[in-house]
Amino acid sequence: MERVNDTALLLGRLLMASLFLPSGINKAMGFGGFAQRLAEQGLPYEQAVAAVGIALEILLPIALIVGIFPRITALLLIVFVIAATGIGHRFWEFAEPARRGQEINFYKNVALIGGLLFYYVSGPGAWSIAGRSVGVRAAQPARA
Repeated sequence: MERVNDTALLLGRLLMASLFLPSGINKAMGFGGFAQRLAEQGLPYEQAVAAVGIALEILLPIALIVGIFPRITALLLIVFVIAATGIGHRFWEFAEPARRGQEINFYKNVALIGGLLFYYVSGPGAWSIAGRSVGVRAAQPARA
């Protein structure tokens, strides 16, 4: 059973990273356009915000994939998703049909935060750097 849990945790990490990493790379390749979109949304220091956002969106999924610093990675990704959702998916400001698309993305991000909370609690499993360094096996329920 432990092998199944470790496999599921690895697959979960890979699937979560598949949302962030390509997006971060695309934003890096179109840095100017991304910074411009941030400026259009009223963010100050759009170049700096874009650079930090891109760095997080590339480095954190790599940490997620290899399973290093799982709790820190989960918390930083949660903060990133909250910020990105607040900046980019304020569905209540849109008219139909764009409103529906933004609402879907908003709630997708809420679900993503839920998945990251699971990662925070469960850890990365044995097939990770953190799992190898401490001998962590698949998620075990917390004991009170």
